[in-house]
Amino acid sequence: MRHSTIRGAAAAGMVVVSALALAACTAPSDDADRLVAFGPQGDNGSLADNSFTQEVEKKFDIDFEWQTTTYDGSVAGEKRQVSLASGDYPDAYFLVPWVDAFSRSEILKYGQQGVLVPLEDLIDEHAPALKERFEEKPDWKQSVTAPDGHIYALTQWSECFHCSFPSKLWINSAWLDTLGLEQPTTTEELREVLLAFKNGDPNGNGQQDEVPLSGESTQPIVNYFLNAFTYVPYSNGATPPLTRDGDEVQLAATTDDWREGLRYVTSLAEDGLLDTTAFTQNGDALKAIGDNASAEILGSAVSLHPYVFVSAESPDGRDTHYDALAPVAGPDGTQYATWRSPVNPLGMFALTNKSTEEERIKAIKLIDYLVTDEGDRRGAMGPEGEAWVPAEEGDVALDPELEPTFKPLTYDETSNAAWRSMAQYWDSLEYRNAQVVPEDVYSPDGYERRLLIASQAYEPYRPDESILFPSEKLWPDPDTSAELADLQTNISNYITQAQAEFVTGQRDIDDDSAWQAYLDDLDGLGVARYLELQQALYDAL
Repeated sequence: MRHSTIRGAAAAGMVVVSALALAACTAPSDDADRLVAFGPQGDNGSLADNSFTQEVEKKFDIDFEWQTTTYDGSVAGEKRQVSLASGDYPDAYFLVPWVDAFSRSEILKYGQQGVLVPLEDLIDEHAPALKERFEEKPDWKQSVTAPDGHIYALTQWSECFHCSFPSKLWINSAWLDTLGLEQPTTTEELREVLLAFKNGDPNGNGQQDEVPLSGESTQPIVNYFLNAFTYVPYSNGATPPLTRDGDEVQLAATTDDWREGLRYVTSLAEDGLLDTTAFTQNGDALKAIGDNASAEILGSAVSLHPYVFVSAESPDGRDTHYDALAPVAGPDGTQYATWRSPVNPLGMFALTNKSTEEERIKAIKLIDYLVTDEGDRRGAMGPEGEAWVPAEEGDVALDPELEPTFKPLTYDETSNAAWRSMAQYWDSLEYRNAQVVPEDVYSPDGYERRLLIASQAYEPYRPDESILFPSEKLWPDPDTSAELADLQTNISNYITQAQAEFVTGQRDIDDDSAWQAYLDDLDGLGVARYLELQQALYDAL
């Protein structure tokens, strides 16, 4: 299968303390000068046979011996955890954040136990490009430096602009034109548009089969709408929505404004405008609505980008019908866009105490290559002439004010010529926006420009720094990290469940006693203690 190259755009075993203590003092393995490396391997060929692997083996005199896992996150995570618990772990880890990677708690734990070795001296002596990147983006260096001053793992720096605003509402502009409507700018105007989608037969088949609004469970559908009442921080449902009032950490989901936002979303569901399966269905189910064979039936969806819910190059052209709707204003003028930081807290690359000094130097030189423009293009995209070509005279960069540098090409998804996401450490705004992208935003090759334009409509509604809680920059306290993790999981799961129950009518959002019961349940789950722990971590920044 071939398609357009789009950059940027998913059960741990029990750790035995005695085994880790023994592993921490394990001598470097006798692997006959092979770098034993752990990493995910796809179904397009082996990492050993990958042409990029073979190139860097020659370039850096590395002889890889791969311990591979899959791109299934649960399987990958379990295999990594088991290897660490048993002491049978590799010399190096090359991981993918959206598959499985080291959490901050793991980075600290294994680093302080001596399993992961500090990288800062290796970087200072053998990674000049990486040092320069840290100088360009000091937040990146700050984010990888543990409280004890060591760098035990490297993370990804990604300034994917369209990824910075994940909770977008994509609306069917073709239906707006058919019904003679303008893009709505307020919550009530949006309600009127959705009512017209439901009742006005915009697909023209004479049936009331339209789905005005839908979504899927991994992209919280309520976020876009709640932002018209209060700021909703980025979360995939795994973390409670924390914000700040000055230097005070707060839980947004307990405020009156949050309740008002849920009241509005509930009213959409009551009017038959919101497909409530959005709280439980997966991406495939959402796409089945968008790609419905008998007729175009989807009016709008909350998603990072439209190809999530409709196939590119649809036979009837419906994939070109959806445009991002800028954040709408709420009754009091509140108008926010959920923003995601470029800081990724998950560790992608780490070296263990089983590696030799020579192996460590070779490995860090490889990472240093990957954070160069040349290394990123070759490692994450593929060979020149196959995955990309240099920009030519007359080409236009994604950001027209930048000098274009390279042009992505269509690539063969079955190709085994790059590491793809496993090589993607460096993705600055300047670097990615200098790529050449066609000006036809509705063509697959012009898709990145379409996403850029959509995100530019969200940029004015990015929240002030004083509201944002920088969870991605915090390092856990080893003494309380297990307690914090349990509190976080329980509170987050409860909030997600409760908001679905309010919207679907299982709880009455207008009933003060029902709302108080929700608040009481959160108190019982330890919200006060959770906020206390998060406040302490924030104060330690």
